[in-house]
Amino acid sequence: MYVPFENLPEESKIWIYQSNRKFSDEEFVAIEKEVQVFIENWAAHGTSLEASFQLKYNRFIILAVNQEVQTATGCSIDSSVAFIQSLEKKYDVDLLDKMNVTFKLGEHVAHKPLIDFKKMAKDKAVTGNTIVFNNLVNNIAEYNESWEVPAADSWHSRFF
Repeated sequence: MYVPFENLPEESKIWIYQSNRKFSDEEFVAIEKEVQVFIENWAAHGTSLEASFQLKYNRFIILAVNQEVQTATGCSIDSSVAFIQSLEKKYDVDLLDKMNVTFKLGEHVAHKPLIDFKKMAKDKAVTGNTIVFNNLVNNIAEYNESWEVPAADSWHSRFF
């Protein structure tokens, strides 16, 4: 059951998928419709999940579930991963590789393999002040407070 993202409690579980490239405006509109349909039908053991999503920067897909109403189970999580994999194939993007870093360079959102980001840190092309997307956040409260943060305040700090 879809609910507006802002209506979910802060303890709601989230999953963040980052694309290795920016979606075109046409892709973004189509993906938004597909995610909406998925969320409306997402269930755990036949019970509808109170869930929502956000699409950010034409690059991120954020899924959220209010676990106080119904917990996302292994099967429901598997179905969300299968859905994300279907988007990967359809749009020829990588959404599941956690060994990539997405960060801001001015107003531009950049995406690099972790090894390239480490090299950029070493070369001082990025610093501890560079805004990174910490996709390891677990719930909406952490997402609101700690998703877009200076690299020095995230797990990326080890590279500086």
